[in-house]
Amino acid sequence: VRVLHLKENIASLARLLASTSHGGFPVVCRPKPDHAEVFQGTIKRLELCMLLENEHIFEPETNDGTFSSSHPLSYEKITVEKLPNLSRLTTLLNRYATDSQYQQLFINLEPYINKSAMSVQAHFSLQRTYIIFRTLGLRHLTVVDQQNQVVGVITRKDLMPFPLEEKLRLQLAPQ
Repeated sequence: VRVLHLKENIASLARLLASTSHGGFPVVCRPKPDHAEVFQGTIKRLELCMLLENEHIFEPETNDGTFSSSHPLSYEKITVEKLPNLSRLTTLLNRYATDSQYQQLFINLEPYINKSAMSVQAHFSLQRTYIIFRTLGLRHLTVVDQQNQVVGVITRKDLMPFPLEEKLRLQLAPQ
């Protein structure tokens, strides 16, 4: 599972977006240094792309892990139906991934994540998962274990009849 952190490195984020086509990502954080990373919410690919077009919100890493920026972008600025300029984004992602200055810059994703995102337990009923997808119109759903650690993501495609039948057949075949 590809997860993001509340404090994400710009170069790493650019490489992830350039190398995947995922529509959204679970966001995790470590509540205390000796704890495991736990699910905090989700963020859409389009929102991440819009954030990366606003270089002024990037910040250098601080020793205490805090961010100085107190002026996050507005919801309207990052919420779009489609990317306004795909070729510009491709150029930006390439620059962020290859230019060494972006290795030391970070973005605070906390103001932008959907903290009320749905998640299901790893052994949750498949039938109920399907009902949740249908009634809420979801595109993806994060799967967590009993400690709220991300263990997977279910997409709408995973619940389509043919792939589902094939996966079940493969699972039951050895038995």
